[in-house]
Amino acid sequence: MDSPLDIYLTRYSDTLISLSDRSKLAKALKADLFVSLHCNHSDNPNARGVEIYVANVTSENLYNSTWLGYQFQVSFKKKLGFESRGVRFADFQVLREMIGYCLAILLEMGFLSNRDECEYYLKSESYQVLGLVILDSLIKNIDNYERVGD
Repeated sequence: MDSPLDIYLTRYSDTLISLSDRSKLAKALKADLFVSLHCNHSDNPNARGVEIYVANVTSENLYNSTWLGYQFQVSFKKKLGFESRGVRFADFQVLREMIGYCLAILLEMGFLSNRDECEYYLKSESYQVLGLVILDSLIKNIDNYERVGD
């Protein structure tokens, strides 16, 4: 799939890059959108599903970030069959630092503490499928978010 987007990663290996350095890099690249990818963990082994977070502060980008979060929620459910735990608002550092600058969402893509979801991520082909769903959702929705809320 060819992408009309320029995509940058904050890291290319399992190295620690501080949260504020991730935000600084995105700002230096003049990002239009910041997507932070994570997997969740819980003491409850039955916890499962995808959570999508948006900053809990008022910003000109909040409405469109929230709308985009809901679009991701639909894509994960429809294309991957992942259970949705909803779009939530949180004071996560990367969201707080980016929401005033550009659209910003944080994806918690399942629980590694859940046996089924963990087994999904043990398969290398899962990463390609997940990446394509994220890319497809971005491409389908990137033109629409500017008009939402106008």
